[in-house]
Amino acid sequence: MNEELQNQDKENKEEPHEELKPFSTLSPILTAFIALFGVFFLYQIGGAILTIVIFGFNIEKADINAMRLLTTGGQILLMLLPTLIIARLVYHNNTTFMLRVKFPKAKEVGVFVIGLIILTPLLQNILYVQNYILQKLSTSSILVKNLVRLMDELDKLVEKTYGNLLSAHTFFEASFVIFIVAVIPALCEETLFRGLVQKSFERKLKPFWSIFITASFFGFYHFNPYGLVALVILGAYFGYAAYVSDSILVTMILHFLNNLVAVLAYFVLGSDELINTTVSKSDHIAPQLFSLIMLFILFLSYMIFIRTNYDKYVLNNKKEKL
Repeated sequence: MNEELQNQDKENKEEPHEELKPFSTLSPILTAFIALFGVFFLYQIGGAILTIVIFGFNIEKADINAMRLLTTGGQILLMLLPTLIIARLVYHNNTTFMLRVKFPKAKEVGVFVIGLIILTPLLQNILYVQNYILQKLSTSSILVKNLVRLMDELDKLVEKTYGNLLSAHTFFEASFVIFIVAVIPALCEETLFRGLVQKSFERKLKPFWSIFITASFFGFYHFNPYGLVALVILGAYFGYAAYVSDSILVTMILHFLNNLVAVLAYFVLGSDELINTTVSKSDHIAPQLFSLIMLFILFLSYMIFIRTNYDKYVLNNKKEKL
Protein backbone atom coordinates (compact mmCIF):
# COMPACT_ATOMS: atom_id res chain seq x y z
CA MET A 1 0.00 0.00 0.00
CA ASN A 2 2.77 2.40 0.94
CA GLU A 3 4.62 1.50 -2.24
CA GLU A 4 1.54 2.33 -4.35
CA LEU A 5 1.18 5.72 -2.63
CA GLN A 6 4.84 6.47 -3.21
CA ASN A 7 4.51 5.60 -6.91
CA GLN A 8 1.41 7.79 -7.26
CA ASP A 9 3.16 10.69 -5.54
CA LYS A 10 6.14 10.26 -7.84
CA GLU A 11 3.87 10.35 -10.92
CA ASN A 12 2.17 13.52 -9.65
CA LYS A 13 5.53 15.24 -9.20
CA GLU A 14 6.61 14.23 -12.69
CA GLU A 15 3.51 15.76 -14.33
CA PRO A 16 4.62 18.71 -16.48
CA HIS A 17 3.55 22.11 -15.21
CA GLU A 18 2.25 24.76 -17.63
CA GLU A 19 5.26 26.71 -18.91
CA LEU A 20 5.28 30.48 -19.17
CA LYS A 21 4.60 31.48 -22.76
CA PRO A 22 7.51 33.32 -24.40
CA PHE A 23 6.93 37.01 -25.08
CA SER A 24 8.21 36.75 -28.65
CA THR A 25 9.53 34.13 -31.04
CA LEU A 26 12.34 36.43 -32.31
CA SER A 27 14.57 39.12 -30.86
CA PRO A 28 12.61 42.40 -30.76
CA ILE A 29 15.49 44.26 -32.43
CA LEU A 30 15.64 41.69 -35.23
CA THR A 31 11.87 41.87 -35.57
CA ALA A 32 11.99 45.67 -35.95
CA PHE A 33 14.58 45.50 -38.73
CA ILE A 34 12.79 42.64 -40.50
CA ALA A 35 9.64 44.79 -40.49
CA LEU A 36 11.49 47.89 -41.69
CA PHE A 37 13.41 46.31 -44.53
CA GLY A 38 10.77 43.73 -45.40
CA VAL A 39 8.01 46.30 -45.73
CA PHE A 40 10.38 48.67 -47.54
CA PHE A 41 11.09 46.00 -50.15
CA LEU A 42 7.43 45.05 -50.50
CA TYR A 43 5.98 48.56 -50.57
CA GLN A 44 8.64 50.62 -52.32
CA ILE A 45 10.24 48.12 -54.69
CA GLY A 46 7.37 45.66 -55.03
CA GLY A 47 4.91 48.53 -55.38
CA ALA A 48 7.03 50.15 -58.11
CA ILE A 49 7.21 46.88 -60.04
CA LEU A 50 3.46 46.36 -59.68
CA THR A 51 2.81 49.92 -60.93
CA ILE A 52 4.96 49.33 -64.02
CA VAL A 53 3.27 45.97 -64.69
CA ILE A 54 -0.20 47.54 -64.50
CA PHE A 55 0.40 50.94 -66.11
CA GLY A 56 3.63 50.48 -68.02
CA PHE A 57 6.51 52.95 -68.02
CA ASN A 58 4.43 55.90 -69.17
CA ILE A 59 2.82 56.44 -65.77
CA GLU A 60 1.94 60.07 -66.53
CA LYS A 61 -0.80 58.92 -68.91
CA ALA A 62 -2.28 56.44 -66.42
CA ASP A 63 -5.80 57.04 -65.13
CA ILE A 64 -5.45 59.13 -61.97
CA ASN A 65 -8.25 57.35 -60.09
CA ALA A 66 -6.71 53.98 -60.90
CA MET A 67 -3.39 55.29 -59.55
CA ARG A 68 -5.12 56.43 -56.40
CA LEU A 69 -6.71 53.03 -55.92
CA LEU A 70 -3.35 51.36 -56.50
CA THR A 71 -1.72 53.68 -53.93
CA THR A 72 -4.40 52.88 -51.37
CA GLY A 73 -4.29 49.15 -52.06
CA GLY A 74 -0.49 49.17 -51.97
CA GLN A 75 -0.38 50.74 -48.51
CA ILE A 76 -2.95 48.32 -47.14
CA LEU A 77 -1.66 45.13 -48.78
CA LEU A 78 2.09 45.84 -48.88
CA MET A 79 2.52 47.83 -45.65
CA LEU A 80 -0.31 47.30 -43.18
CA LEU A 81 -0.96 43.62 -43.85
CA PRO A 82 2.72 42.50 -43.62
CA THR A 83 3.07 44.54 -40.41
CA LEU A 84 0.08 42.77 -38.86
CA ILE A 85 1.33 39.36 -40.02
CA ILE A 86 4.82 39.93 -38.55
CA ALA A 87 3.33 41.19 -35.28
CA ARG A 88 1.07 38.16 -35.06
CA LEU A 89 3.81 35.65 -35.85
CA VAL A 90 6.41 37.12 -33.51
CA TYR A 91 4.20 38.41 -30.68
CA HIS A 92 1.30 36.03 -31.08
CA ASN A 93 0.37 36.25 -27.38
CA ASN A 94 1.03 39.98 -27.09
CA THR A 95 0.01 41.43 -30.46
CA THR A 96 -2.36 44.12 -29.22
CA PHE A 97 0.17 45.19 -26.59
CA MET A 98 2.97 45.54 -29.14
CA LEU A 99 0.74 47.49 -31.54
CA ARG A 100 -0.38 49.81 -28.73
CA VAL A 101 -4.05 49.04 -29.32
CA LYS A 102 -5.55 51.21 -26.60
CA PHE A 103 -8.25 53.88 -26.67
CA PRO A 104 -6.81 57.14 -25.32
CA LYS A 105 -8.51 59.75 -23.21
CA ALA A 106 -9.68 62.88 -25.00
CA LYS A 107 -7.20 64.89 -22.90
CA GLU A 108 -4.33 62.76 -24.18
CA VAL A 109 -5.23 63.51 -27.77
CA GLY A 110 -5.75 67.20 -27.03
CA VAL A 111 -2.37 67.57 -25.32
CA PHE A 112 -0.48 66.31 -28.36
CA VAL A 113 -2.66 68.12 -30.89
CA ILE A 114 -1.64 71.39 -29.22
CA GLY A 115 2.00 70.33 -29.58
CA LEU A 116 1.45 69.61 -33.27
CA ILE A 117 -0.05 73.08 -33.75
CA ILE A 118 3.16 74.59 -32.33
CA LEU A 119 5.44 72.19 -34.21
CA THR A 120 3.98 72.78 -37.69
CA PRO A 121 5.16 76.39 -38.17
CA LEU A 122 8.43 75.49 -36.44
CA LEU A 123 9.09 72.87 -39.11
CA GLN A 124 8.33 75.43 -41.81
CA ASN A 125 10.95 77.76 -40.37
CA ILE A 126 13.48 74.95 -40.03
CA LEU A 127 13.01 74.14 -43.70
CA TYR A 128 13.37 77.79 -44.72
CA VAL A 129 16.63 78.22 -42.79
CA GLN A 130 17.91 74.84 -44.00
CA ASN A 131 17.22 75.71 -47.63
CA TYR A 132 18.70 79.17 -47.22
CA ILE A 133 21.95 77.64 -45.90
CA LEU A 134 22.04 75.12 -48.76
CA GLN A 135 21.49 77.88 -51.31
CA LYS A 136 24.33 79.96 -49.85
CA LEU A 137 26.71 77.01 -49.63
CA SER A 138 25.96 75.97 -53.20
CA THR A 139 27.42 79.25 -54.46
CA SER A 140 30.83 78.48 -52.95
CA SER A 141 31.02 74.67 -53.02
CA ILE A 142 30.83 72.49 -56.12
CA LEU A 143 29.97 69.47 -53.98
CA VAL A 144 27.02 71.22 -52.33
CA LYS A 145 25.93 72.65 -55.68
CA ASN A 146 25.81 69.16 -57.23
CA LEU A 147 24.02 67.84 -54.15
CA VAL A 148 21.40 70.60 -54.39
CA ARG A 149 20.94 69.89 -58.10
CA LEU A 150 20.32 66.21 -57.34
CA MET A 151 17.93 67.09 -54.52
CA ASP A 152 16.07 69.46 -56.85
CA GLU A 153 15.53 66.67 -59.38
CA LEU A 154 14.28 64.26 -56.71
CA ASP A 155 12.09 66.97 -55.23
CA LYS A 156 10.50 67.72 -58.60
CA LEU A 157 9.74 64.04 -59.06
CA VAL A 158 8.11 63.83 -55.62
CA GLU A 159 6.09 67.01 -56.16
CA LYS A 160 4.94 65.86 -59.59
CA THR A 161 3.83 62.48 -58.25
CA TYR A 162 1.90 63.92 -55.32
CA GLY A 163 0.61 66.83 -57.38
CA ASN A 164 -1.24 64.42 -59.66
CA LEU A 165 -2.66 62.47 -56.72
CA LEU A 166 -3.82 65.61 -54.90
CA SER A 167 -5.58 67.32 -57.79
CA ALA A 168 -9.36 67.34 -57.28
CA HIS A 169 -12.24 69.02 -59.14
CA THR A 170 -15.31 67.86 -57.17
CA PHE A 171 -16.23 67.45 -53.51
CA PHE A 172 -16.34 63.67 -53.89
CA GLU A 173 -12.90 63.63 -55.50
CA ALA A 174 -11.52 65.88 -52.75
CA SER A 175 -12.95 63.54 -50.11
CA PHE A 176 -11.33 60.58 -51.85
CA VAL A 177 -7.99 62.41 -51.94
CA ILE A 178 -8.23 63.11 -48.21
CA PHE A 179 -8.98 59.44 -47.61
CA ILE A 180 -5.94 58.16 -49.53
CA VAL A 181 -3.50 60.88 -48.41
CA ALA A 182 -4.57 61.47 -44.80
CA VAL A 183 -6.56 58.48 -43.53
CA ILE A 184 -4.78 55.51 -45.11
CA PRO A 185 -1.17 56.66 -44.40
CA ALA A 186 -2.09 57.48 -40.80
CA LEU A 187 -3.46 53.97 -40.33
CA CYS A 188 -0.75 52.04 -42.18
CA GLU A 189 2.40 54.03 -41.36
CA GLU A 190 1.64 54.45 -37.67
CA THR A 191 0.90 50.73 -37.25
CA LEU A 192 4.31 49.97 -38.76
CA PHE A 193 6.50 52.70 -37.25
CA ARG A 194 5.06 53.74 -33.90
CA GLY A 195 3.38 50.39 -33.38
CA LEU A 196 5.46 47.35 -34.30
CA VAL A 197 8.88 48.92 -34.97
CA GLN A 198 9.22 51.44 -32.14
CA LYS A 199 7.58 49.17 -29.57
CA SER A 200 9.97 46.38 -30.56
CA PHE A 201 12.94 48.72 -30.11
CA GLU A 202 11.55 49.74 -26.73
CA ARG A 203 11.86 46.13 -25.52
CA LYS A 204 15.68 46.38 -25.69
CA LEU A 205 16.64 50.05 -26.09
CA LYS A 206 16.11 53.24 -24.12
CA PRO A 207 13.00 55.23 -25.15
CA PHE A 208 15.11 58.04 -26.66
CA TRP A 209 16.96 55.72 -29.03
CA SER A 210 13.82 53.76 -29.88
CA ILE A 211 12.09 56.99 -30.88
CA PHE A 212 15.08 58.44 -32.73
CA ILE A 213 15.89 55.30 -34.78
CA THR A 214 12.24 54.82 -35.73
CA ALA A 215 11.86 58.50 -36.67
CA SER A 216 14.99 58.33 -38.85
CA PHE A 217 13.63 55.41 -40.84
CA PHE A 218 10.27 57.19 -41.03
CA GLY A 219 11.99 60.17 -42.63
CA PHE A 220 13.99 58.13 -45.14
CA TYR A 221 10.90 56.11 -46.12
CA HIS A 222 9.30 59.20 -47.67
CA PHE A 223 12.06 59.95 -50.21
CA ASN A 224 11.70 63.69 -49.64
CA PRO A 225 15.24 65.14 -49.80
CA TYR A 226 14.47 68.65 -48.58
CA GLY A 227 11.89 67.47 -46.07
CA LEU A 228 14.07 64.77 -44.47
CA VAL A 229 15.03 66.76 -41.36
CA ALA A 230 11.46 67.97 -40.84
CA LEU A 231 10.09 64.46 -41.30
CA VAL A 232 12.53 63.01 -38.75
CA ILE A 233 11.55 65.69 -36.23
CA LEU A 234 7.85 65.08 -36.94
CA GLY A 235 8.39 61.33 -36.61
CA ALA A 236 10.19 61.86 -33.30
CA TYR A 237 7.24 63.88 -32.01
CA PHE A 238 4.84 61.13 -33.07
CA GLY A 239 7.14 58.61 -31.38
CA TYR A 240 7.18 60.58 -28.14
CA ALA A 241 3.39 60.84 -28.22
CA ALA A 242 3.14 57.08 -28.79
CA TYR A 243 5.54 56.32 -25.94
CA VAL A 244 3.90 58.62 -23.42
CA SER A 245 0.29 57.73 -24.26
CA ASP A 246 1.06 54.11 -25.23
CA SER A 247 -1.78 54.42 -27.74
CA ILE A 248 -1.36 54.08 -31.49
CA LEU A 249 -4.65 55.93 -31.94
CA VAL A 250 -3.07 59.14 -30.63
CA THR A 251 -0.38 59.14 -33.31
CA MET A 252 -2.85 58.07 -35.98
CA ILE A 253 -4.93 61.15 -35.17
CA LEU A 254 -1.82 63.38 -35.20
CA HIS A 255 -0.64 61.89 -38.50
CA PHE A 256 -4.09 62.33 -40.02
CA LEU A 257 -4.32 65.98 -38.92
CA ASN A 258 -0.84 66.75 -40.23
CA ASN A 259 -1.61 65.28 -43.66
CA LEU A 260 -5.09 66.81 -43.71
CA VAL A 261 -3.69 70.32 -43.22
CA ALA A 262 -1.20 69.67 -46.05
CA VAL A 263 -3.98 68.51 -48.39
CA LEU A 264 -6.23 71.46 -47.52
CA ALA A 265 -3.29 73.82 -48.07
CA TYR A 266 -2.83 72.29 -51.51
CA PHE A 267 -6.53 72.70 -52.32
CA VAL A 268 -6.53 76.35 -51.23
CA LEU A 269 -3.10 77.51 -52.39
CA GLY A 270 -2.56 75.24 -55.36
CA SER A 271 0.64 73.80 -53.88
CA ASP A 272 1.67 72.22 -50.61
CA GLU A 273 2.69 75.33 -48.67
CA LEU A 274 2.67 73.61 -45.29
CA ILE A 275 6.21 72.35 -45.89
CA ASN A 276 7.80 74.38 -48.67
CA THR A 277 10.77 72.41 -49.99
CA THR A 278 11.98 74.93 -52.56
CA VAL A 279 15.41 76.36 -51.82
CA SER A 280 14.90 80.02 -50.95
CA LYS A 281 16.45 82.70 -53.14
CA SER A 282 15.72 85.43 -50.60
CA ASP A 283 18.37 87.07 -48.45
CA HIS A 284 15.85 88.01 -45.75
CA ILE A 285 16.70 85.27 -43.29
CA ALA A 286 16.44 87.31 -40.06
CA PRO A 287 12.61 87.15 -39.63
CA GLN A 288 12.53 83.39 -40.21
CA LEU A 289 15.49 82.84 -37.90
CA PHE A 290 13.88 84.90 -35.15
CA SER A 291 10.59 83.04 -35.64
CA LEU A 292 12.44 79.71 -35.52
CA ILE A 293 14.08 80.59 -32.20
CA MET A 294 10.83 81.79 -30.62
CA LEU A 295 8.87 78.76 -31.81
CA PHE A 296 11.63 76.41 -30.69
CA ILE A 297 11.58 77.93 -27.18
CA LEU A 298 7.79 77.67 -27.10
CA PHE A 299 7.79 74.08 -28.31
CA LEU A 300 10.58 73.05 -25.94
CA SER A 301 8.75 74.66 -23.02
CA TYR A 302 5.58 72.82 -23.97
CA MET A 303 7.41 69.49 -24.20
CA ILE A 304 8.88 70.08 -20.73
CA PHE A 305 5.38 70.87 -19.50
CA ILE A 306 4.10 67.58 -20.94
CA ARG A 307 6.96 65.62 -19.41
CA THR A 308 6.50 67.06 -15.92
CA ASN A 309 2.71 67.26 -15.79
CA TYR A 310 1.36 64.49 -18.04
CA ASP A 311 1.03 61.84 -15.33
CA LYS A 312 -0.35 64.32 -12.83
CA TYR A 313 -3.07 65.86 -14.97
CA VAL A 314 -3.85 63.17 -17.53
CA LEU A 315 -2.81 59.80 -16.10
CA ASN A 316 -2.16 58.36 -12.68
CA ASN A 317 0.79 56.13 -13.54
CA LYS A 318 4.50 56.91 -13.84
CA LYS A 319 6.66 56.09 -16.86
CA GLU A 320 10.41 55.93 -17.36
CA LYS A 321 11.83 59.32 -18.30
CA LEU A 322 13.56 59.77 -21.64
